[in-house]
Amino acid sequence: MKQFENNNESIPTMKAIRLHEFGGPEVLRYEDAPLPELKPGEVLVRVHAVGINPPDWYLREGYKMLPPEWRPQMPFPIIPGSDVSGVVETVAPDVRGFSVGDEVFGMVRFPSFGESAAYAEYVAVPASDLAHKPAGINHVQAAATPMAGLTAWQFLIELGHDVQNPLQPERHHPVPLNGKTVLVNGAAGGVGHFAVQLAKLKGAHVIAVASGKHESFLRELGADDFIDYKKTPPEEVAHDIDLVVDTLGGPTTGRFLRTLKPGGALFPVFLGFSDAKEAAKRNITVSMTQVRSNGLQLAELGRLLDAGTVRVAIDSTFPLADAQKAHERAVHGHIQGKIVLTVA
Repeated sequence: MKQFENNNESIPTMKAIRLHEFGGPEVLRYEDAPLPELKPGEVLVRVHAVGINPPDWYLREGYKMLPPEWRPQMPFPIIPGSDVSGVVETVAPDVRGFSVGDEVFGMVRFPSFGESAAYAEYVAVPASDLAHKPAGINHVQAAATPMAGLTAWQFLIELGHDVQNPLQPERHHPVPLNGKTVLVNGAAGGVGHFAVQLAKLKGAHVIAVASGKHESFLRELGADDFIDYKKTPPEEVAHDIDLVVDTLGGPTTGRFLRTLKPGGALFPVFLGFSDAKEAAKRNITVSMTQVRSNGLQLAELGRLLDAGTVRVAIDSTFPLADAQKAHERAVHGHIQGKIVLTVA
């Protein structure tokens, strides 16, 4: 924490990654930024690690994949990022359950646009977004968990909130998994590798879809069967599936309808499904949701991580100052687990 003078007033500062314009990884600047001010209900966290997620580069690009009328207006400069692990520095007077020195992790104010501000040395976090970091994992592993883990949890286990779904008029409902066959597309990625483990934990027979180099990794996580999409399109060989979790989603997700039993379900994690008539004809439920911060659910997931029942995989780490390189790694794709920024 540093100080700089502004109109003869000393302002505490920190290092952070900020955007002054939208664009490619090159717009990520490592620079001084004001220390966040603590509000009621919040905890100031000294950040040790930051997890990188797709919404980080959607923000960096100005949400160009959304229709223009959906794109939020945000004032620059913007600090991106939502997933952090670190140590409690200060606690607002009304906060209970956290103390200075506690190790914590969480997904900060998600969904929000440009308000999470996790790519920084310090971040102010609503206490309800936080959980105590499990002793059995380090800060890098903890920072890699929140968004990917909570997405899998809220799609598959428990939604955990009643906020109106912006992605569809109906509330998302997880389906029973015990004794069911679940196919996970994009199984080696952040959400995918958690979905494989949670489905298996709940008693499902799990088919993982990824490129061949990820097969041994996914079988170690509990996948019963594996499809190398580079050799065989999964929709041509998978049949009688109860649930498809398509972590990639997008306009091609409708191809999985033919793999599902009548009465089955397709959960796309990303926008783009456009085959509603075909789904209705086949009696298939198509449902999605938008992950939301939830410290209580994260604490449940943390207990599984602490026990080794669920694992989090790290693709690569980069210093905070090298966020540009981390985003370049993300653009390259074929990620196994999560990319994490480390903060000295």
